[in-house]
Amino acid sequence: MRSLVKATAGVAGVGALGMGYAAGYEVRAFRLRETEIPCLPAGKAPIRALHISDLHLTPGQRKKQAWLRALARLEPDLVINTGDSIGHRDAIPYVMNALGPLQEFPGVFVLGSNDYWGPVLKNPLRYFLPNGGRKRIQGPRLSWRELRAAFAGVGWLDLTNAFGQLTVNGTRVAFAGVDDPHLRYDQLDAVAGPADPSADLRLGITHAPYLRVLDAFTSDGYDAVFAGHTHGGQLRLPGYGALVTNCDLEAARSRGLHRHRLGASTSWLHVSAGLGTSSYAPYRFCCPPEATLVTFIATAAAPDQSLISRRKAGSSFSGR
Repeated sequence: MRSLVKATAGVAGVGALGMGYAAGYEVRAFRLRETEIPCLPAGKAPIRALHISDLHLTPGQRKKQAWLRALARLEPDLVINTGDSIGHRDAIPYVMNALGPLQEFPGVFVLGSNDYWGPVLKNPLRYFLPNGGRKRIQGPRLSWRELRAAFAGVGWLDLTNAFGQLTVNGTRVAFAGVDDPHLRYDQLDAVAGPADPSADLRLGITHAPYLRVLDAFTSDGYDAVFAGHTHGGQLRLPGYGALVTNCDLEAARSRGLHRHRLGASTSWLHVSAGLGTSSYAPYRFCCPPEATLVTFIATAAAPDQSLISRRKAGSSFSGR
């Protein structure tokens, strides 16, 4: 009995230390990751796109706000925001202030489920139970119209079930985006059809990487699809990876750069692990919060196997 008590106490102690690390340090250990996607036509100059997602920002997260503002020093050619920017009913002014310097650059955005509905207290184990990707709509209704208008007001393209175009660094980029698939707000019919063949680069934008959306963009000929939502699994096991993605995407592609294939068609898929969490589940383990600097390069400049996916030195902040 004494040995059992000691063993139980040891397991509890390890668990407490792990949760202390996950909730006390890693959730605030912001990282910038860098990767390259070879999909530009030969001769085109590289395009540096900053992919941000799942900020889940609240007014009190001052360190996160400062870290976001500092990203402007990267001087990206394009900003891609894949949603879940707010985590509190009063967060919109803080989001716009934190992203203020980045508003100097061209940008595109879609909304996520937590831009529509605020977080609620619930059993955290539910996240790890299979539910077919269903979203139970709960919590306070957030000011999503105000958020959408604020982003559009600084000149970022609103890709809510819509097409868009930008000329970036001398390259014409065609976009198609959908509203949040997790809430089934996506209207794929609104953006159906072959991607613009006259564009130099064709990008699909979504919050949640549901397979029906990835399949549609891939079959329509988009070069790459950008998404968030998964939090990279949020809690990852060393040597194993993510347990869940909170959608029907397999866990092996819960974050980072991958290929998506549909028959003979392929596209790149970049899934951001995001920068935040629900305020009722403020922890990460083996999955630091991140933004990604994605550099599009000419196809001839690098074969698939030479892709770079690395963490940039000196790009982290601690504290809150």
